[in-house]
Amino acid sequence: MNSTARITAIGTYVPQKILQNQDLEKMVDTNDEWIVQRTGMRERRISGEEEFASTLAFKAIENLMETYNKSLQDVDCIVVSTTTPDYVYPSVACQIQDYFQIPHTGAFDLNATCAGFTYALHVANSFITSGLHQKVLVVATETLTKVTDYTDRSTCILFGDGAGAVLVEKDEGKPSFIATHMGTNGDGGIHVYRSNLATTMFGHSIKADRKIVQNGREVYKWVSRTLPPSIDKLMQKAEINPNDIDWFVPHSANLRMIESVCERSGIPMEKTLTSAEFYGNTSSVTIPLALDLGIREGKVKNGDIMMVYGFGSGLTHAGHIIRWDLD
Repeated sequence: MNSTARITAIGTYVPQKILQNQDLEKMVDTNDEWIVQRTGMRERRISGEEEFASTLAFKAIENLMETYNKSLQDVDCIVVSTTTPDYVYPSVACQIQDYFQIPHTGAFDLNATCAGFTYALHVANSFITSGLHQKVLVVATETLTKVTDYTDRSTCILFGDGAGAVLVEKDEGKPSFIATHMGTNGDGGIHVYRSNLATTMFGHSIKADRKIVQNGREVYKWVSRTLPPSIDKLMQKAEINPNDIDWFVPHSANLRMIESVCERSGIPMEKTLTSAEFYGNTSSVTIPLALDLGIREGKVKNGDIMMVYGFGSGLTHAGHIIRWDLD
């Protein structure tokens, strides 16, 4: 089915507080050179005590509305990607509906971790192309630093907080979505998780303190063997090759990981947009942050063909080939 959905606006927000590598040197046994060499990260943003996923989302949406002169009054569905909602329920999406007083809309959160933004785009595209909805607000928002173990030097150097939002609207003449590819390897879920009610997974005991736990080596191996063939499949669906892509926008989990994926996929790093260097790993928010940075730096232009690809805990992944054309 050919898409009839177009991304028409984008907004982002990051908290004011900055956590630099030098600050982490005082907290755990690490140093700036080691962090940059292994991750490419130099800073990340930290939410305040009274800042939550909803708070960051509100500000990202306000940024979208102000930048593109958009109204939300005719939004008929809100889809939020988050793993760190303020509450188990009500959802962040419901809080957004209330805050902006959107009169007639469905609202729900989804959890596909770091692939959440690309999954939410898939949902929005599907809803609109099917004819069920006309205007979908997609939001990714995370306060990962609130669930980070700052005694674990392998994870605390990675994570930051932020939010991003896009509007997806009905447009049969200029649709954004060209092709999509998705996949899941659930047997690798134990390699990166955050506990909740259960204390075991696949018969193995897990760390049940509700902080992020990650086996970085295993995740890196999974990404290295999974993404390049998946990227090939996505390009085949779109009937394009790496030379046709103006921008590759992967989840900014780790810049060294992205370099490896680019090398294996034949995509130059010069064509890659990331957000990890100064924002860290913000889970599903890394892609909208990278897109917005690309726009503000004058790189991304209307008509560009881009590949956005999210991947993370689950283990799960999803990517889209998109024609960028904002209002």
